[in-house]
Amino acid sequence: MTALDPVDAVVIDQGRFTTSVADNPRVALHLLSLSTDRQRRTDRWSAPTAESAISWREPAIAAGGCPSAPTLGSIRVIHADLRRCATDPGRSWLDQDGAGTELTMSGPRPDRAGGRDPGVIAVLGAFVLNGALLGSWATRVPALAAQIGAAEGALGLSLLGASVGMIAASILAGRLCAAFGARVVMTVSGVAGSAMLPALGLTRSPAMLGLLLFVLGAMVGVMDVAMNVSGVTAIRRTGRAIMPLFHAAFSFGTLAGSIGAAVAAGQGLAPSRHFVIVAVICGGVTFGIARRIPVEELLRVPAGSEHAERAPFRRPVLWLLGGVALCASIAEGATADWSALFGVQERGLSEATGALIYSCFSITMACTRLCGEAIQRRWGAPRMLIGGAAIGGLGLATAVMTPSPELTFAGFAVAGVGLAYASPVVMELSGAAGRRADGGGGEREVAFATTIAYSGFLLGPPMVGGVSELTSLPAALGAVAVLVLLIVPLTLAAGTFRRRELSSAKESAANPAGAE
Repeated sequence: MTALDPVDAVVIDQGRFTTSVADNPRVALHLLSLSTDRQRRTDRWSAPTAESAISWREPAIAAGGCPSAPTLGSIRVIHADLRRCATDPGRSWLDQDGAGTELTMSGPRPDRAGGRDPGVIAVLGAFVLNGALLGSWATRVPALAAQIGAAEGALGLSLLGASVGMIAASILAGRLCAAFGARVVMTVSGVAGSAMLPALGLTRSPAMLGLLLFVLGAMVGVMDVAMNVSGVTAIRRTGRAIMPLFHAAFSFGTLAGSIGAAVAAGQGLAPSRHFVIVAVICGGVTFGIARRIPVEELLRVPAGSEHAERAPFRRPVLWLLGGVALCASIAEGATADWSALFGVQERGLSEATGALIYSCFSITMACTRLCGEAIQRRWGAPRMLIGGAAIGGLGLATAVMTPSPELTFAGFAVAGVGLAYASPVVMELSGAAGRRADGGGGEREVAFATTIAYSGFLLGPPMVGGVSELTSLPAALGAVAVLVLLIVPLTLAAGTFRRRELSSAKESAANPAGAE
């Protein structure tokens, strides 16, 4: 049997394995299986012979990183001019990231404990910080309204500034991350967002409030894209599907911010003093985690797959993934804005009890995200989206169609479970779709998906209000349930277009002369 090329001088440095190949310098290898970043050593490895190469494992469609944790060590070919494997001449080495095909090889299972990686902890802190910034000011809106003396219409226009700022900034955030790095962008936006809070507490007019919220929303939006890009980097470093865990941190950060705001309001603390305390804490956390935010370590290889260099708006797979995020964000925004009113008007609940509906939705969503890594390893990203859409749609339909208040609570709680993975999985798949052969990329693709998702948060609540005005609130929320079910065909279509991209990339790799 033919042996694969021997690998010489595997350097294990902060969880990344860079190799040189003695007999064939055209092949660059990168091990996804990581040590902790405190280990640094040089060792010699031999690539597996045909006998010791246990199996080939195809990644899930459009999924980035390892779809499941292997029982043995793993090698991924980042770039190879040799297009065929000696053990299987008919199989291309180009995988879903434009990076190569994964081999399972014999040997001890490496340490993949990404949770102990300081980079992962730093990204978790960034998600918590972003959620805390949002939760801290959003729950003080009544105090801000009284402070500026605005009527409901003027206040609504002022609050619109935050959403517009998020969308406008997220369009540019991907380019900023590509130019300066996600670490720099996240640090600057985190500090600037924290600094905006005290100014927000001093505003005295609706116009000034709207302007400040626009700037604050822009900083939060830029930070959102940067932390998701950092999350994609952490996934690539650890080989673990931990994006749902990061988004769970965001949910708990929002909860912490809202609880802190409630305590401040209960103690009679003015928004200006409350926001100064939050700004100091958030600014300090930002500086504390900044230097540990992971940065892509790029391999020096030729240009990667052609589809990764195309503009995101020219790639149907990204529009379809964005559509998944849009449907999920419309449902989440509609639940946030309309579930309490639905409970009061349609189920006869008190205002205090009706407000708990969204709390149930949020808590089940956050807790479900904590289990995301194990579920994604077991079922893969596409099945997570499809199954989640079915569960979410069923939950919303149950809440709307059954007259029981108890089933209304249960339905919205189930909807939180079903929608929990839509946003994190879309961000992970978008980053994977933009990955280059050198191991980097994905910033523009993550920003593209984020922009579409923000559009759903902006457009969803007024759409529900319009449909409710023409029909009824139960009918409007029922339409949202149908919209959630659209995630199923969108996911299937995204997989189809992704396969077409991969097929085109493989043909170009196998026949470079024809591609030119």
